[in-house]
Amino acid sequence: MHTNEEALTSRGHGAWYILFAAMLWGTTGTSQALAPPGAGSATIGTARLVIGGLGLMVYALLRGGLRDPRRWPLVATLVAAASMAAYQVFFFAGVARTGVAIGTIVGIGSSPILAGALGYFVRGERPGLRWAIATALAIAGCSLLIASGGEVQIHIGGIILAVGAGLSYAIFTVASKTLLEDHPPEVVMAVTFCLGALLLLPLIINADLGWLRQARGAAVALHLGLVTVAVAYTFFARGLRQVSVAAAATLTLAEPLTATTLGVFLLGERLTPPAFLGILLIFSGLALLSVRKSAIFQKPGCGRPPVV
Repeated sequence: MHTNEEALTSRGHGAWYILFAAMLWGTTGTSQALAPPGAGSATIGTARLVIGGLGLMVYALLRGGLRDPRRWPLVATLVAAASMAAYQVFFFAGVARTGVAIGTIVGIGSSPILAGALGYFVRGERPGLRWAIATALAIAGCSLLIASGGEVQIHIGGIILAVGAGLSYAIFTVASKTLLEDHPPEVVMAVTFCLGALLLLPLIINADLGWLRQARGAAVALHLGLVTVAVAYTFFARGLRQVSVAAAATLTLAEPLTATTLGVFLLGERLTPPAFLGILLIFSGLALLSVRKSAIFQKPGCGRPPVV
């Protein structure tokens, strides 16, 4: 009985780790808005992965995690790295074609649904009714929140690319959870992001990187790399070890909630009534999923309720 209670507490902590990571990701948009002219989305995304991957690698080396003698699953490692690199490409390309509002809604909204399906078929996880309700509330809130502040335009190619971004992130989550079963969180993220950055380097070979030589540009790149990748994904990985794939993907919907809050207080953006309702819906969904009760974070089997 004592062991079961400790497991429930651990999974409760996992949800808060992921929420904290999502809050750090929510600073990405504000940071990009403060970047100097010439900082394109592709170069920012690649610089973010390179700096973040190197930061994670240094941290992993200092902790001695890379001396782990256990063998790395080659397929899961390559899939995690490739899917993270693919997410950057699909998301930015989708947003460019269909606009920030629709591209972001489809990208982040499809990820929890696809992660739930992958978690079920690949890992045998059963998300459960609480997860379904929480996800529906959070996605509805994201739709209101993002659509209220952007021009809506439908582009079939952009929609497909945005769904590709959501699928890429869902695959990354499933593959990372497999790696986390045998390796420390910071090591898994270090290897994944360094390999992902290598895959993206060809995209910026001929790009203008002059903005990185400016103090403001360097500060933005360091924040994006060290805070929104190195620190955020370390917490995300720690949380992912303790909750299901589906729950982890839904909890990351705290990202647009944070981004909107920062936009209002730091960038002077106006909060419309639909956006305010969206915030309430997202908060309700995340609260439903992250408040620990006896049935929320238990794994299937042995008569226990399913994982959210």
